[in-house]
Amino acid sequence: MDDLFAASHQLTPPTTEDDRLAWLRLIRSYRVGTATFFRLLAEHGSAQAALEVLPGIAKAAGVKDYTACSLDNARREIAAARKIGAQLLCFGTNAYPATLADIADAPPLLWALGDTALLSRPMVAMVGARNASSLGLRMARKLAEGLGEAGVVVVSGLARGIDAAAHLAALPRGTIAVQAGGLDVIYPTENKDLHEEIAIRGLRLSEQPIGLEPQARHFPIRNRIVSGLAQAVIVVEAASRSGSLLTARDALDQGRDVMAVPGHPFDARAYGCNMLIRDGAVLVRSSADVLEALAAKGCLVRPTAAPTGSETAATPVCGITADASSIRGITADTRVRGETADARIRGETAGPTGRSLSETSALHSRILDRLGPSPLAEDQLIRDLDLPAARVASELLNLELEGLILRQAGGLLSRIN
Repeated sequence: MDDLFAASHQLTPPTTEDDRLAWLRLIRSYRVGTATFFRLLAEHGSAQAALEVLPGIAKAAGVKDYTACSLDNARREIAAARKIGAQLLCFGTNAYPATLADIADAPPLLWALGDTALLSRPMVAMVGARNASSLGLRMARKLAEGLGEAGVVVVSGLARGIDAAAHLAALPRGTIAVQAGGLDVIYPTENKDLHEEIAIRGLRLSEQPIGLEPQARHFPIRNRIVSGLAQAVIVVEAASRSGSLLTARDALDQGRDVMAVPGHPFDARAYGCNMLIRDGAVLVRSSADVLEALAAKGCLVRPTAAPTGSETAATPVCGITADASSIRGITADTRVRGETADARIRGETAGPTGRSLSETSALHSRILDRLGPSPLAEDQLIRDLDLPAARVASELLNLELEGLILRQAGGLLSRIN
């Protein structure tokens, strides 16, 4: 961050309520982003001084009738945050995470809800596909459990799929969720219970105003915080165009290690990860290998013993520190896909099973999402779906007759692409 403060004024973190209000007003003012915020502080010495000259700067830039964020709006945001129990973390203070402060575009302010002590522990980010396969979800859970047992906090974005699986598995020992919208906004709605549980047993963070509904543009901004908090980023499943690859690119720009889980070449969800591995992958067999790599770089105080229990899965885990330029080429055209809305359609005629066509279709989608070219045991699929075996078995037969899945010896299933 040294280049942001090249002017004569040195950054002074806010120490009073008035200072914090001024910082909040400045960052919430129209067209003031992270870089502009720090430049204004460096040039004018304080947020209050910057607010006073901001209308004149805007006028010189051709913006008419410019008004900075009002004091009332800032006070309302602080009141809303206090109502949900959130606290404000300001750049430059002891409470602000040191790892995040090192990145070039660190957020000036963060709202935090939960256990902020987690920010002082070693952190590893885990990201991946929203429509994750069953093998991908199992690998995310195993990695998160192993890292948690070693005292490492798992950071992710609270999305469906890999994010949710990693948070849930790491929750007993420490997890941090970085939200794209306001801390009080549950997104996606299916993660409501997890959203509330992390606030009690983990930590939720957001740089966005309380009450803000996340839009597509907020997710890439959120991703830099996910990677910035961590010493390394693990990508579990990622298509060729995905937000997970954007996070990998952010990690490289920030000097973090990137790790990836390889998958079957015919599975589109493994395409992005396999490209990362092609450009410099180092095979990691379990979370123990991740911990060893972190310890070798001094990110952990000491090497940690391998976690208890087996982490063997059909899809191996691979950690990489790839060439930054090659991965930037892969991820240059990535884009974040929006979360889908509620898939249930009401008022449809019930099928032969007594369930509506939309319910049957939704179950088919869930089954196919969790299957890939790599065979998966039928009993494991049923456990992942958390549904009665008889209900799943009948739909598996229908999918098999439709030529969408293949049943193999030993009770194994795979998806036909």
